Amino acid sequence: MLGRIILKFLRHVRSQQSSVQPERARPMPEFPPAFEAWVYRALYPELAHLDDSLVLQEYNLVGRLDGRRGHQVHDRIAFCKLIPKNVKALEIGPFAAPLVRTQNVKYADIYSTSELNELAPTLNFGTDEIPEIHWVVDPNDLSTIDEKFAIVLTSHVIEHSPNLVAHLNQIENLLKLGGRYFLLIPDHRYCFDHFHSPSTISQIIGAHIENRRTHTATSFIETRLLHAHNDPIEHWAGNHGAPAFHPVFPLDDRIKRVQDALQLLQSGHIVKNEHAWYFTPDTFESIINDLNDLEIINLEIERMYPTMKDSGEFWVILRSKN
Repeated sequence: MLGRIILKFLRHVRSQQSSVQPERARPMPEFPPAFEAWVYRALYPELAHLDDSLVLQEYNLVGRLDGRRGHQVHDRIAFCKLIPKNVKALEIGPFAAPLVRTQNVKYADIYSTSELNELAPTLNFGTDEIPEIHWVVDPNDLSTIDEKFAIVLTSHVIEHSPNLVAHLNQIENLLKLGGRYFLLIPDHRYCFDHFHSPSTISQIIGAHIENRRTHTATSFIETRLLHAHNDPIEHWAGNHGAPAFHPVFPLDDRIKRVQDALQLLQSGHIVKNEHAWYFTPDTFESIINDLNDLEIINLEIERMYPTMKDSGEFWVILRSKN
C-alpha cells in the first residue's frame, strides 16, 4: 500500500511539472547509432573477416569493456556537432568555455557573466570565451528559464543536481515537442570519483521523495575521504592512486580531512557544488530505464555512446516519450 502511495505521489509531481505543453521543435536528423559494424571493422581491421553479428558479439563481449569505439562520434566536439545549427538551443553550465556557439544558443549558469569573469582566472581559465549568461540558476531549480528549446545541452552538470528526478523533469519542461537533451556525463571509474560507489535507483528516488534541494553532508564528507586523481589515462591503465591519499589535501590524513569538513559544516557552511551522483554508462542506463518504467520521468534514452578508452566521460541523448 505504501509503495503505491509513493508512486502515485511521484507521478502526480511529474504531471504537475509537465502540465504546460511545449511548442514543437523542428524535425531532428537521425543521430548516428551507438554501434555500427562497418565503423568497428574500419577501426579494427583484424576483425574485417567477421560478419555483422559476430562483430557485434565481439564488441559486446570484449570491445566495449576495452573502451573501443564502435560509432562515428569520435570525440566530445563531434558529439556536440550533432546538434543542428538551425535550432534553438540552451547550454546549461558553460562556465568559461561553452561547447556550442551559434546565433541560436543561449546560456544558463550558477554564475553570472561578471562572476565568471572574476572566477575563471583563479581556476586557470581564460576570459575570452566567457558567454553572456542569460539566466543565473540554482543547481536544483531551472524555473527562472522562461523559454523553450529544441536542444538542451549540459556537460558534467547532471551529477551535481541534488535531485536528479526533478532535474530531468525540469529539463523536459524546457524542451519543445520533439526536443532532445544532450548530456556529457563523467564516468566515475575514470575521474576523481573513482573510489566512490555508483549511485543506485533507491538513492535517486529517495532524494526525490525528500524533495532534496541542497547537497548533503554525506556528499561533502565523502568528497574529502574518497577523492582520487583526475587523469583518465592513468585510471584506464589501472593506476588509481592510494585510497587514503587526497590530491587536493596532500598533507592531511583522512581523519584531519573529516575533522575539517565537520568544522565547516558545524559553522554553517553551505555545500554548493559537490557531486551528488556517480555513474557508469550501464548504471545510468539502468536508472533512466527504471525511472521510466516507474513513470516518474518522461525522458528516455535515444542514443548512448559509452566511455571510450583514455576518456573520462560518456555521452547520452534523451528524448521525450511524447
